[in-house]
Amino acid sequence: MGLVIAIANQKGGVGKTTTAINLAASLATLGKKVLLIDADPQANSSSGLGIDLKEVDTTIYDCLIGNATATDALQQTCVERLDIITSRIDLVGAELELQNIENRDSMLRKQIRAIRNLYDYILIDCSPSLGLITVNCLTAADSVIIPVQAEYFALEGISKLLNTIKIIKTKLNPKLQIEGFLLTMYDARLRLANQIYEEVKRHFQKLVFDTVIQRNIRLSEAPSYGLPALLYSPDSKGSANYMMLAREILAKHHDSDNKN
Repeated sequence: MGLVIAIANQKGGVGKTTTAINLAASLATLGKKVLLIDADPQANSSSGLGIDLKEVDTTIYDCLIGNATATDALQQTCVERLDIITSRIDLVGAELELQNIENRDSMLRKQIRAIRNLYDYILIDCSPSLGLITVNCLTAADSVIIPVQAEYFALEGISKLLNTIKIIKTKLNPKLQIEGFLLTMYDARLRLANQIYEEVKRHFQKLVFDTVIQRNIRLSEAPSYGLPALLYSPDSKGSANYMMLAREILAKHHDSDNKN
């Protein structure tokens, strides 16, 4: 049964979508069957994997409001073994439409349940807010990756997200865990970046991934070509960083499977 990992931070511009695209592609390249769910109305994960949104009939919006099933919305991407459920701007309206639906917090969990056995990993790119769509994502997830950029105010707003996770754990999804804090946009030459890494480590200790994602031009360019870094520039630092993160996650779950 697939492991469901949400990638969330309500602060924009922290590398959340970059992480969703490139971690999904790396896990697929390492032989896992992966699904990426784009639950951000900006739909950057969808376009960043080369999906022409004008050609898409069924998106995560249709699944959330109950007009379609997750199976209807599955699409192949340019990466072997990686499928996607796309998003589009009308997902913003789903917040309002969900208000009147019974069990509105767990619509996504219900949809994922039907396809979970098809995948090893299901990654969810959450929207940069703590609204009802993100609550659905966290209710459906087994764990959360929290990207933190190596810049001033890096920890700003994380307490709100942690509080939301705590509430969801108490009321909706007692199994929800933090997969890890991921330092992004890291520049080892800057003293500030190193200070922030130390600060994040001090705060969250073992919950911080060993892998850091370095600032990398190729990583920024890849989405405009509709490709993950692995296909756009396989030898780039960004591509290597995400491959390392994928291996770290696989090793962690392999160890925990062995313990169980």
